Amino acid sequence: MSRFLFVVPPLAGHVNPTVAVGAELIARGHDVAWAGHLGTLRPLLPSGARVFPVVLDPLEACLKDSGTGLNGFAALRFLWEDFIMPLAREMLPGVQGAIACMQPDVVIADQQALAGAVAARRAGLPWVTSATTPAELLRPLAGMPKVEEWVHGQMTAFQLGAGLRNPVDLRFSDKLVLVFTTPALMGDTSGLAGNFIFTGPALSGRPDNGPFPWDWLDPARRHLLVSLGTISGPAGTRFFQVAIDALADLGDELQVVMAAPPRETAPPHILLAGRVPQLALLPHMTAVVSHGGHNTVCESLAHGLPLVVTPIRDDQSIIARQVADAGAGIRLRFARLNAAQLRAAVRAVLDDPSYRRGACRVRDSFTAAGGARAAADHLEKLT
Repeated sequence: MSRFLFVVPPLAGHVNPTVAVGAELIARGHDVAWAGHLGTLRPLLPSGARVFPVVLDPLEACLKDSGTGLNGFAALRFLWEDFIMPLAREMLPGVQGAIACMQPDVVIADQQALAGAVAARRAGLPWVTSATTPAELLRPLAGMPKVEEWVHGQMTAFQLGAGLRNPVDLRFSDKLVLVFTTPALMGDTSGLAGNFIFTGPALSGRPDNGPFPWDWLDPARRHLLVSLGTISGPAGTRFFQVAIDALADLGDELQVVMAAPPRETAPPHILLAGRVPQLALLPHMTAVVSHGGHNTVCESLAHGLPLVVTPIRDDQSIIARQVADAGAGIRLRFARLNAAQLRAAVRAVLDDPSYRRGACRVRDSFTAAGGARAAADHLEKLT
């Protein structure tokens, strides 16, 4: 038996793949724990999962509620100065304590949880990168050397402050980078080293059994899921009204499940369900409208579902472009979205079989990559 410690930020999309991989490791007899924000982890992990709380509630709330609406370098600067680095400093003492308590054989650190890599290096342990989004792997700053240098400076200062005199790029382990996608969606990966392992999404072993009115679904009609993920903020208010307007007169042929707060104006074929059991719901869907969060996109494509993607922030624009380039959906501009555009895009992904064929090609690549089982295989090789 080996011991594995996952270090994750307070973001559901970054936690979910580790839940599946952790469940696979536990099923093989290994000891597994998570270090992160207790309030974020508990609803996502199986009952009885071992958690080391290393993020305070006030910091978690501040990180989630800020940064929406920023673009370009302002968004990047916020990500590093107000999210990644404060999170790293906050987490480091607790992660070091978790390592001292658990004595793991391997630390698996999310790309936005830099404390995991630093604590592992200080303890002389092998560390693995959990890459839950492909954005960093594509080196989006390669054409902006001064910005890239600034990002490296942030990581270097953190490592020097922690007593490490040979700083490295904490986003990429030299042992193993687990990438929860495949080249079929990501595109050209020929420039990545052999320690970058593409497992596809890890979907198994996750509790996802929330309440849902399953009898509401009419098998005679097609079904559309509309979701902006767990962090949309005020941007979601206008979007959901646009979506209702776009889909209002399609009730004869379509039912819509919208992960949105209830409102009085929705017609009867649009169900405003708040939080939905997404993994359980997707096999019943025909297509998905998404903000471009990596988890929602990969979960949809794993079921062969075409997408309409309206990116809001962060890496979502990159992921939306990947969906369009793979022929698996349509990308729309979120800020200028209107009902006519959204309606036309939804009709296209529902009626044009080429989008479903594109989604199925990506789905097949995910299946072949192995998901949580493949990730667990590679982790076991490090012990």
